[in-house]
Amino acid sequence: MFRGNHTARVDEKGRLKLPAEFKRRVDEAYGPQFYITSKDGKRAEIYPIREWEKVEAKLEQIPSLNPARKKFLDVTNYYGQMAELDAAGRLLLPQILRESAKVTAEVVVLGAQTYLEVVNHDDFKAKLDAEPLSEADLTTLADLGL
Repeated sequence: MFRGNHTARVDEKGRLKLPAEFKRRVDEAYGPQFYITSKDGKRAEIYPIREWEKVEAKLEQIPSLNPARKKFLDVTNYYGQMAELDAAGRLLLPQILRESAKVTAEVVVLGAQTYLEVVNHDDFKAKLDAEPLSEADLTTLADLGL
């Protein structure tokens, strides 16, 4: 599992150096192949290829004419690209996603259990401040067993 957050920088060539704790997990469990995409253009999602293949296996179970499946594939393919961790522990983020999500300098790398999310630091902090975890959110989570 990927947990917590680490600040990082995306360099001028669009490469993200994985924070050491996340890189250690990648080395232990996954290897250098990744699929980088987004579901909304606001967050880069970095999936070890083994985890992305699990998503693809679930998609295969949904009828090909299902409009939500089609929309999901359109979005994740539009923003998505395969990537390989280089010898320095960096991943090249897709240019269209770097621009859309504004992940071009200071970023936050968040653990999202089976993948990593990369977000613009300032935009993410502003969203946390504007939309804090509410009592209604906590009640919903409690109803779901958390």
